[in-house]
Amino acid sequence: MLKLDKVSKVYRIGTFGSKELRAVNNVSFEVKEGEVVSLIGESGSGKSTIGKMILKLISISSGTISFQGRDITLAKGGELKEYYHHVQGVFQDPFSSYNPIFKADRIFSIVREEFFPQVKNVDWGRRVNDALEAVGLNPEHVLNKFPHQLSGGQLQRFLIARALLLESKFLVADEIISMLDASTRIDVLNLMADLKRTRGLSVLFVTHDLSLAHYFSERAIILYRGNVVEIGETAKIYENPLHPYTRMLMASVPRLDKKWTPGDVELSSQSRVSLQGCIFYDRCPLAGKNEDCKKQNPALVEPEAGHQVACCCLESVH
Repeated sequence: MLKLDKVSKVYRIGTFGSKELRAVNNVSFEVKEGEVVSLIGESGSGKSTIGKMILKLISISSGTISFQGRDITLAKGGELKEYYHHVQGVFQDPFSSYNPIFKADRIFSIVREEFFPQVKNVDWGRRVNDALEAVGLNPEHVLNKFPHQLSGGQLQRFLIARALLLESKFLVADEIISMLDASTRIDVLNLMADLKRTRGLSVLFVTHDLSLAHYFSERAIILYRGNVVEIGETAKIYENPLHPYTRMLMASVPRLDKKWTPGDVELSSQSRVSLQGCIFYDRCPLAGKNEDCKKQNPALVEPEAGHQVACCCLESVH
């Protein structure tokens, strides 16, 4: 459904833009119809940048993004409007998506003005009520209220209801539950799982929470410094992590069945910098075991079906 092909994002930084910051580097992956894919990585790994490029909130530096076989990289005007009819985003801070001086349901009015001006008032009211009920909200309790009068969970559901009104097919969910309380988090995840099952909604689930990604997605993408280091079926990555960074992430998750010790996460104490080599070289406990580590950033290979990893020391990992 949605495909990224060698997408990069480069920012010019420093005095007069004399230096480059490569936030995303040659990222390629695909999200199929009715599929949930988790994009996992620590802060600064480029997760949100990828989400913003998909939503065309920022431009890409190179590569292409296509939706249902159509290149939307340079989409403008009517073509871009049609794209937003099918692709929507929900973000980490629900309050930032609303203007506090307008009532929250103004987002529905904007949808109607832009996409459904011909729909009559009665029919539109019915559509809004149906969309709200589909996301577990009582229209009588939430309509005509200002954002500060609603909880974060209710505002997130409002945004999902907006996507339903647009009959969206693809949703970028960027850390959408990190600011919600525990009881609301699972409700929002279950809601999106129901929409996936009943309406065929595809979701790119941007997160740093490994447990939620395991719970919610069929496939997972591990991102480090803007590079994909591991990608595949979620179960295979979690049961058999192959990249040293993925293993570090897994070992960092606290467990109730045993005591955590610093030794559970093996990071090299040496200081190494490799500008041409592997992007994980300076932190990798296996660095130096293969001379290629210092020479090139490895490409993705497929050691098993449905599981790819970018590591020069793959044999040492096993």
